[in-house]
Amino acid sequence: MNDRQQPLPYETTAITSAFGLGLHHVQLALPPGEEDVCRRFYVDVLGMTEIQKPPVLAARGGLWVRTDGLEIHLGVEEDFRPARKAHPGILVADIDALAEHLTGQGVKVTWDDNFPGHRRFYAIDCHENRLEFLSPDEETGP
Repeated sequence: MNDRQQPLPYETTAITSAFGLGLHHVQLALPPGEEDVCRRFYVDVLGMTEIQKPPVLAARGGLWVRTDGLEIHLGVEEDFRPARKAHPGILVADIDALAEHLTGQGVKVTWDDNFPGHRRFYAIDCHENRLEFLSPDEETGP
């Protein structure tokens, strides 16, 4: 017998666990020696701020960036393959302004209206990792 409860409707917002779970960061991979390329995209284009990695982790290479409520760790992967399906879903306060900014920087933006209650688009980072940017639709809410 399965004691697991049935899935709740997506619109359910008051969901908690006994552990107080939250998201600290998302990690994406980058090829060895490509930190400067990532800086140009994540710092110069997206406007994030580079933060120092702890010394024991800095020896591994990579790049950590943070802004607002978002932290992304870009870790060196010797056998690098971009994440083309898996992706972070990044909340955006002004999705139209971000889309316009990215397009102006030469980043292709692909809009997708298949997530009810949200406006969203996908973009590809400097190493072909997929990024999703989304905002609750003002007309329908999340």
